[in-house]
Amino acid sequence: MTAADLQSVQLIERASFATPWPPHAYRQELEANRLAHYLVATMAGDVVAYGGIWLMVDEAHVTTFAVHPRYRRRRIGERLLLSLLDVAADRHAREATLEVRLSNLGARRLYEKYGFRPVGIRPRYYSDNQEDALIMTTEPLAEPGMRARIARLREELDTAPAPSAQPDDEDAPGDAGAGGPRPPGAAAPHAAEAGPRPPHAAGSRPPGAAT
Repeated sequence: MTAADLQSVQLIERASFATPWPPHAYRQELEANRLAHYLVATMAGDVVAYGGIWLMVDEAHVTTFAVHPRYRRRRIGERLLLSLLDVAADRHAREATLEVRLSNLGARRLYEKYGFRPVGIRPRYYSDNQEDALIMTTEPLAEPGMRARIARLREELDTAPAPSAQPDDEDAPGDAGAGGPRPPGAAAPHAAEAGPRPPHAAGSRPPGAAT
């Protein structure tokens, strides 16, 4: 993700989350947060999804994750999640973690597929409706079993048909979401009904993060 992507990212943010981060939050993350690593997925030159992690000591915390509503259900979110795990492994993170709404079964199934497992609950984590968050964490990323899982899933994606660049006419529920820390000045964590966001501030994100 670069500053040139921020207008598109903000459009997806507003379409995906009940309490979106303000426009300056991502810019601050890119320019001032040395813990942050953000990626975008593009199709035909357009940003259709984005996600980020904070690398805190030996942990990669998924801070935000969303796919444009018109491009969901094409495994774009799955490819993006795999890329975030690659960044985590490349930066020598021991494990990856995130928060997800208890009610978001679709997102939970995606995360479980990629080796995340429930490890705890954050009560009343989401500011919009006080819903609890399920904390999910991977096995150590360097362990043979986790590496074999990622290799198998990568092969599945590599051999699957490429996602269509043609947007759907109707918005469809699908991959999006987050529920952890957020950049300074961002709104409280909310998760686009599908996943994690940066921890502290308003109950979710690392020190210095905002919600």
